[in-house]
Amino acid sequence: MTSLRKFAERFDDEVKFFKGWISKPRAVGSIVPTSVTTARRMASIIDPNSNLPVLELGPGTGVITRAILERGVKPENLFCIEYAPEFVAHLKQQFPRVNVIHGDAFNLDDTLGELRGTTFDSVVSGVPLLNFPTEQRIRYVEGVLSRIPQGRPIVQLTYGPRSPVPPQRGDYRVTRFDFILRNIPPTTLWLYSKGAPVLPLNTKRPIGKVVH
Repeated sequence: MTSLRKFAERFDDEVKFFKGWISKPRAVGSIVPTSVTTARRMASIIDPNSNLPVLELGPGTGVITRAILERGVKPENLFCIEYAPEFVAHLKQQFPRVNVIHGDAFNLDDTLGELRGTTFDSVVSGVPLLNFPTEQRIRYVEGVLSRIPQGRPIVQLTYGPRSPVPPQRGDYRVTRFDFILRNIPPTTLWLYSKGAPVLPLNTKRPIGKVVH
């Protein structure tokens, strides 16, 4: 029964994701949710012992959100910014103790409101950056990096072969983190940081090379 229930939940997530893609294709990067394998790899960059909250941008149906919680982050220390109201309602139902905020990840000062001055441990981003102009992507990364400590990363997924935020165009370093074949479509994970990325010691598998 447990396996059947998990299958039903996964199918329900995929239906919700597809409906979200139909209604807002620019805000949703793929017609199926991120795989569990990808979600866990993204969550591995988080340091649950930092005593700092974690920021997730573009959580969708919550596959990555669940992986972040499994990483050891307390629900009250996780802040999720989601643009699509359908996903916001779903996330609040699935994760009632997580701070789910309806708003624009490209305008974090307004979206976070009184929390705009918060320092986060790291940022997990599922925002489909390739759907937006390059200059807007660069501003996005630089703005998010101003909210985390030196060296701590943003981890970003993309379905293209290159970093969605080009290197040497701003105050950040671009590092290829991993390529996940077990995702539909296969995805590449990128890290953005000020200086060399500082990761927890128990992060599995070495990271890829810095992109110049």
